[in-house]
Amino acid sequence: MQRHLCLQLRIVGIVALAGATSAAALAALYRSPIAATRTVHVTGSGVDDLSGAIVHSKRQTATGLIQLSTATVELNGDLHGRVLYQVTSVFDYKAGTLVNTGNQVFSGTVTGSDPVMLHDAKFRFEGNLTSGEDKGSVYLLDHIAGPQVQCTLQVVGSGKNQDGNPTFTYSGECTFG
Repeated sequence: MQRHLCLQLRIVGIVALAGATSAAALAALYRSPIAATRTVHVTGSGVDDLSGAIVHSKRQTATGLIQLSTATVELNGDLHGRVLYQVTSVFDYKAGTLVNTGNQVFSGTVTGSDPVMLHDAKFRFEGNLTSGEDKGSVYLLDHIAGPQVQCTLQVVGSGKNQDGNPTFTYSGECTFG
């Protein structure tokens, strides 16, 4: 009788272990990128610290100037942190335009997440030198560290702060997974 009870307990233990393994497998599947992908709308504002920019070089062109520099941006809102960016600025004084392209890295949080680092090599900002209007697109798609997330943002200039640095608002989508 005691031997029979011991065998029953072992069988119950094996069934319980199999159930726990299935639960663990289901939990792992739920955390997989396919099952856990979610997209959220994000908004916020920021300040471009142009007064603290490091200008590496300037080259005159037939219509203006090409400048290479490094600067930082402070982001608030759903994306909270800093951006370090290395930018090529093409000023065309004849056309009254400014185009910024280059590389940037965001370090901060996305909708309260753990800290992330994301890289963007495709950003583009266009400015009207006469009216002061500017807008751009940001593609924080290359994951460096932290939770898996990618963000695509549209940025619109909103003037200048008391130090003369450009301010802006942003909106877009971030996808976790």
